[in-house]
Amino acid sequence: MTTTKIFVCPVVIPAKSPVAFMILFALLMFLMLTDSIVSNISLESAAFTQKQDSQSLQTLTVTRNIKSDVGLPLSLTVSTKNNIVDGDSEHQNSLASSLGVREKHGIGKFRRKLPEHEILKSDELTKKFHGRVLEFFNRGCELHFFMTWISKVGSFGRREIMAAESVFKAHPNGCLMILSRTMDSVQGYRILKPLLDRGFKVIAVAPDFPFLVKNTPAEAWLDDMKSGKKDPGVIPLAQNLSNLMRLVVLYKYGGVYLDTDFIVMRSFKGLKNTIGAQSIDVVSKNWTRLNNAVLVFDMKHPLVLKFIEEFALTFDGNKWGHNGPYMVSRVVRRVEGRPGYKFTILPPMAFYPVDWIKIGGLFKMPNDRAGSRWIEAKVQQLKRQTYGVHLWNKQSSKLVVEEGSVMERLMAQNCVLCTHIYSS
Repeated sequence: MTTTKIFVCPVVIPAKSPVAFMILFALLMFLMLTDSIVSNISLESAAFTQKQDSQSLQTLTVTRNIKSDVGLPLSLTVSTKNNIVDGDSEHQNSLASSLGVREKHGIGKFRRKLPEHEILKSDELTKKFHGRVLEFFNRGCELHFFMTWISKVGSFGRREIMAAESVFKAHPNGCLMILSRTMDSVQGYRILKPLLDRGFKVIAVAPDFPFLVKNTPAEAWLDDMKSGKKDPGVIPLAQNLSNLMRLVVLYKYGGVYLDTDFIVMRSFKGLKNTIGAQSIDVVSKNWTRLNNAVLVFDMKHPLVLKFIEEFALTFDGNKWGHNGPYMVSRVVRRVEGRPGYKFTILPPMAFYPVDWIKIGGLFKMPNDRAGSRWIEAKVQQLKRQTYGVHLWNKQSSKLVVEEGSVMERLMAQNCVLCTHIYSS
């Protein structure tokens, strides 16, 4: 008799029995088929488990990316000094986590290039930018003011004209330059013509963006954005370009930057190297957040250079305010009190006397005598204590200026054209 080992099970085979051979052959085929079925089931089970794990990891990755990319809500305010530092640390950790997950899954470098934008285009007009700036401000200007406008020319409306009017009401001999490619046009000239006809010095100039960032930390940032090495993010590009443009133009030329939703109420002539606090701690009275809607700085000021550096190094296009109010707050927190940085921080009443949550109250007419007394008291307080009022256009742009409201009074007192006051 011959003995063969199958799966370590001894099977005895009669040497000369056809029937036994057929039985053995059938047994072998059955064992082989059984083993194949078991192996397939095991492989499918393992594949299903691996797929589940992969899906779970993918879901976790998406969740982390959403958490790290969502910006801070407008309603979230910083209440203490430490919160600003902690918030920055949390942002850095979440950003590092997000980038780590992307690289782990083979995404690594950002491939989305910076979209073509009018403000970034260079042509014969923008090449004249520097010369036009020098020529315009060589006209006996009391102060040099800058605004930026990156939207369509047709969007430059009554609210923006009122902001320009208020500049000249407080500074009849001031010079206002609006950095805007769209406003540097025939239509833009027509919008500004009523001011020009009254002798006010105002001009819209298409900026030379590469020239403005040249020899600053933002030069490499712009190159990386154009080449696709950096992600522009989901925040509108115009907002972040405006955040940067105000910094580089002040660094190159010095002067006063104002948002186009700011009503000037008194002369800025006594201000020098100044930034304003948006909020303060009610107990300590220390500032908790600064804002960049109003900036007053000399040419080549080291703090402005630090702002530009921070913008370029920590840019995040997915978080609201990260490259604007939060950025200037981070920088000032680090350099405040250090030698070589001389600047002034004014309290909220100077530029931001009304919080964005309460701005709507300035547009409402009084309902009774108590309301009328409140409006009169508020107007007098603003006249005594503030340089101007930031209107928080994102919250107030659709509000109507009602007759008898605080805003109606402020616009009537600080306009030079004084037309269409009730159409904001």
